[in-house]
Amino acid sequence: MMDRIMEAYLAIEHAMQNYNDVLEEYVAALQTDEGTDAHKLERMLAGSRAMRDSSGIYLSYAKFVAYGMPDSEELVEEDLQA
Repeated sequence: MMDRIMEAYLAIEHAMQNYNDVLEEYVAALQTDEGTDAHKLERMLAGSRAMRDSSGIYLSYAKFVAYGMPDSEELVEEDLQA
């Protein structure tokens, strides 16, 4: 079962990374487009940053759970380095 949980976690991690990458590409395109509404650019830039921060927090805890809720996060880091 833990293998399935880890696979699901990795799929979520990949999907969130892809989503954040696409958002950043969109913001970059807006920044180079002279016709972009400044208000929209500001909101998309803030939204993109918020998504990256939020997904980082979510993934941090999801990884902790995927590793079986060890006694400390250091155990997750040790496992990743092994």
